[in-house]
Amino acid sequence: MQFKEGDKVELIIGVQTALGYTVLIEETYEGLLYANEVFTELEEGMRIDGFIKKIREDEKIDVSLRPQGFRNVIDEDVDKVLQKLNEKGFLLLTDKSSPESIKFHLQLSKKAFKRAIGTLYKKKKIILKSDRIELVK
Repeated sequence: MQFKEGDKVELIIGVQTALGYTVLIEETYEGLLYANEVFTELEEGMRIDGFIKKIREDEKIDVSLRPQGFRNVIDEDVDKVLQKLNEKGFLLLTDKSSPESIKFHLQLSKKAFKRAIGTLYKKKKIILKSDRIELVK
């Protein structure tokens, strides 16, 4: 097998199962994208970039739509939150927002959202209000 964990690959989305989505990796290998890691709409036949998450002992491949490694994931999430903040200067989301609301607006899990706003807050790029997050001007 030519892949190693962390490699960026092209995925073709297959059928949805109880666990997630079957995928075709680089038009050759079969893999699995777990449902709890999907925060965007996927359709069968759709081509999308992904990452090798784990190559199991049985040679089955788990994939993710997000780069692996804490720093890579945080940077991507921070960029996503900053992009939304730059559109209006604020987000009507807080750490108390529902996971569904966060997923709808940012396509992030609540955990990823809280890590991203924590990073931005420490860098003094945002102001946390009771009902929203504002970009520091």
